[in-house]
Amino acid sequence: MSLQPLKPITLMGANASGKTEIALELARRLGGEIISADSKQIYKSLEAGTAKPHGSWTKTEAGKFYLVDGIPYHMVDTLNPRATYDAGSFVKEAKKLVPEIWARRKVPLMAGGTGMYVQAFWNGMDILPGADPVIRAELAAVAESRGREALHAELASIDPAAALRIPPGNIQRVMRAIEITRLAGRPVSQIWSGRFFNALPVHEGKFIFIKWQKDLLAERVKRRTAERFEQWAAETRELTGNGYAADCPGLKTLGYPQILDYLAGRITKPDAIRFITAASMAYAKRQNTWFGRYRNATLLELKSFKDYDPAALAEKILNL
Repeated sequence: MSLQPLKPITLMGANASGKTEIALELARRLGGEIISADSKQIYKSLEAGTAKPHGSWTKTEAGKFYLVDGIPYHMVDTLNPRATYDAGSFVKEAKKLVPEIWARRKVPLMAGGTGMYVQAFWNGMDILPGADPVIRAELAAVAESRGREALHAELASIDPAAALRIPPGNIQRVMRAIEITRLAGRPVSQIWSGRFFNALPVHEGKFIFIKWQKDLLAERVKRRTAERFEQWAAETRELTGNGYAADCPGLKTLGYPQILDYLAGRITKPDAIRFITAASMAYAKRQNTWFGRYRNATLLELKSFKDYDPAALAEKILNL
């Protein structure tokens, strides 16, 4: 097959939408390698709670890869749960990987639900100051003691334009905006170039948005949470037993705080499943809103459980 007319394919969608399975089907048909655009699967030892594809590290002639059914799956299972990771780190690694994949005569496939990563990779990012752990700790303490609204009010006092663009509920973005403003000595809204929010460049890649009907996605999330709960609890117990603090970046990812509450006896298993499902669906709503902005992406709507056939969906994508 000539790879010349092909473009990298990016599969986007909410958590539990089945992106991994479709990406693997596409990789089998195209001879592809997958780049994970997921901020949680990058961590080692976090399996059940991140839905990390089951694979193993294998040494090949081309190097050492995390292989899933024989397919290289990049940017998963590499970071210690104590490490921090951001869109800038993702872009740096992914930009290096793509030409390496083409050089192996393979097709790059990106799959993930972290919209910030997808956007940053394709549209670039503004050059901003790095993270400052002292400022981060101070802001986290404010959020903990006085609430998210107080932190958002602080942002509004130093940069009203940024506060209008960032909702109080998005605590990480609020903290980052305040942090940048302090470090740069001027409002972050004056640093933003706006290019980050441009439409995805369809002349450079093919973009697929997988969207489930809300009630069906909720059922998938609830079912997946229940099925993996015991494994999730076991791996969390092992991590804390090995000295990982409850507030380390890995254990602050979606669902793990609820598992920690369950293990501490603060909530019951049914409550933990219910809380994780609710948090997952709130996140899914934000993901679908984010990806729904891309009018130039191909929308694959799933309106029944029968619609989800990874092999058929992969074939449909190829026929596009």
